[in-house]
Amino acid sequence: MLTSLRNPQVRTVVRLRNRRHRQAQRRFVIEGRRELNCAAEAGWALHTLFHCPELPAGGDVALLGRCQAAGVECVATSRAVFERMSYRRTPDGLLGVADAPELTLAKLPATPSRCGGELWLVAAAIGVPGNLGAMLRSADAVGASGVLVADAAVDVFNPNVVRASMGALFSVPLAVAGADVVREWLADRGVRLVLADPTSASDYTAADFTGDLAIVVGSESAGLDSGWRSGQYPAVRVPMAGRVDSLNAATAAAVLLFEARRQRVEAAKA
Repeated sequence: MLTSLRNPQVRTVVRLRNRRHRQAQRRFVIEGRRELNCAAEAGWALHTLFHCPELPAGGDVALLGRCQAAGVECVATSRAVFERMSYRRTPDGLLGVADAPELTLAKLPATPSRCGGELWLVAAAIGVPGNLGAMLRSADAVGASGVLVADAAVDVFNPNVVRASMGALFSVPLAVAGADVVREWLADRGVRLVLADPTSASDYTAADFTGDLAIVVGSESAGLDSGWRSGQYPAVRVPMAGRVDSLNAATAAAVLLFEARRQRVEAAKA
């Protein structure tokens, strides 16, 4: 059992909270039973699994057996060691270190959404990890083709992205690229773009979200930059009846994605 807080493995895991270390080692941390099971089911390779028998999920026989059968190094730890490695206030006793894959556009599967045609969510310069994680959850919920992170302002393997996605990081096709590259890739596929813009005069319910489509949502602080707001792409807004003038970026993305799904389901019935 790993009991020393000074053990090199413990220090390595703690360093992976830092983006620079994640990129240098090309590894990241997956914490929690739900997230680890989602990663395993999606075929993501674990390098090491740490488990603490003193914590609620630390004795998950099924997950430990699956990892051992796959040749994953499984390391038992004391509670003090696990809490040092954990990013959470109340860890459940399971934490894995995984290899970070290359998330390039070229590696995305050429598959439609599960609600008719291609449906992409473009997360443009999203700077809040929790928002990006929640956007992945919404994309998973509607069966979108995938999420394209344009001009990434936050590392997709940030622990808060992993946690907020609740496992969707591993199930949703995902790519990271510059905004120009994303726009060109979508244009080559004949995918229409619709922008989320709180200043638009067009209500989102009046827009056409059927067919091959990408919904583009920018950061809450800066919105979409001039590359997106060139005038060649239609923009829609979610009408606000209260005092605030815009929604959280992840909430806006969810509203538009579910409207796209609603329209596609209705079109399929017609």
